[in-house]
Amino acid sequence: MLMPDSVLAAIIAGTATLSASFLQLRSALLRDGASRSASAATRRKNRLQLIIFLAIIGGAAASGFALSQWLTAGERAAQSVMQRELQARVAEISRTANQLELTRGSERAEIESGVLRRIGTDGVVVMATVGPCRPAAVVSPPGSTSPPGAASDTAAPAARACTEAEASPLTVCATIPADARITEVALFSRAADAEAAWGASRLLPGQESGQARFAEKYSETTPEDGVRQVCQGFAHWSVDHARVVRMIVRYSLPG
Repeated sequence: MLMPDSVLAAIIAGTATLSASFLQLRSALLRDGASRSASAATRRKNRLQLIIFLAIIGGAAASGFALSQWLTAGERAAQSVMQRELQARVAEISRTANQLELTRGSERAEIESGVLRRIGTDGVVVMATVGPCRPAAVVSPPGSTSPPGAASDTAAPAARACTEAEASPLTVCATIPADARITEVALFSRAADAEAAWGASRLLPGQESGQARFAEKYSETTPEDGVRQVCQGFAHWSVDHARVVRMIVRYSLPG
């Protein structure tokens, strides 16, 4: 820690004063030693001078100390003022940083809300592909034999068709905000090799088309972590081709 210039000046002045006083005291002591054989009045005079010199030394020391205290008090007062100003500026910077963070958080939330609203207007799109239905093989009962006269090299019977009970099940789910209100659930289905526009392949819940059917209602999961899922069941029992399923969920946000 550096010593202030004012304190250093006070120390130098006090040291000079003390040095001069010590020199004078030394001179007085030398004169006193030389005049020991002098009269009693002369010795009293020398003692008086010695007392005066000692008083000067004490006064110089006290004055130097008082001066240094006065100067350092001013320095301490100035440092205290600077410290208060620094603390005030730090507090102001902290308030500004907090306000900026709140502003950024508000802007971020507003941007996110705008994005979610736009997604809700456009709709959350979910697609999936389900393969052809594979019916269970028909097993001949034990002990059955071919009719008399039937050729042994008869061709194998054609593959059996699936029933709706044997349909390949599928569930498609779209994730939306937990507080969203569903405005539309659009359902589409077409053969995997078809090139028709999706607008021509829209189906209603529960409607059968091409040995395929959507469930009559969609379901919703319990909100968790600020989102929930909208799910729609689909059944496909055609053995000829796969199908592509498409669901669009549109929603609106409160506020």
